[in-house]
Amino acid sequence: MNTADEANWPFTLPPLPFAEQALAPVISSQTLHFHHGKHHRGYVETLNSLVKQRELQDLSLVELIQRTYGVPEYSEIFNNAAQVFNHNFYWQSLSPVRHQSADAKPRGELARDIDDQFGNLAALKAQMVKEAVAQFGSGWVWLVAEDGRLKVMRTPNAEVPITEACLPLLTLDVWEHAYYLDYQNRREEHVAAVVNRLLNWTFAAENLALAEVAYAA
Repeated sequence: MNTADEANWPFTLPPLPFAEQALAPVISSQTLHFHHGKHHRGYVETLNSLVKQRELQDLSLVELIQRTYGVPEYSEIFNNAAQVFNHNFYWQSLSPVRHQSADAKPRGELARDIDDQFGNLAALKAQMVKEAVAQFGSGWVWLVAEDGRLKVMRTPNAEVPITEACLPLLTLDVWEHAYYLDYQNRREEHVAAVVNRLLNWTFAAENLALAEVAYAA
């Protein structure tokens, strides 16, 4: 697929918000190259082909997910649309400064909510790792806002919290392609490193602010 073709796609592959080597040594540039450039791109290309076949190319990504969720005849479209959404969100959930700044942590309302609802940040991180290890097969672990409260949840395969009326704040990818080149079958080691060194708490706080506006409405 050439650049001219991509310009006419309803959905495009966003660039990484950091350099491929920026998350090393937690996530290698090799893993990012394949994860973003092959897996994520593959979902985008497949989705563009599918929506044009079904004349759904005028819908936004979220509208497409909501329209196709739970509809068997649209399952392939849902899976690819949700995986595009999930990966877009995942890259924003990571920060290249996490392993460089020991004092980087949640602040403000997010920090207060974490302390009130989980006890402390360490407890939240432990729960996220626990849920990631407990996820059977492929899937995602999320920090979400639901009815004005924070919650850790996991979704299988391509499932996404927005279909459950939950607003995502952060996500962890626990599909094998997210970590196998670097960690082989050591999912827990990978997830613990990401949770402790790479999570983008600024992004989470921005999403929490949006969630609070939506909840107030």
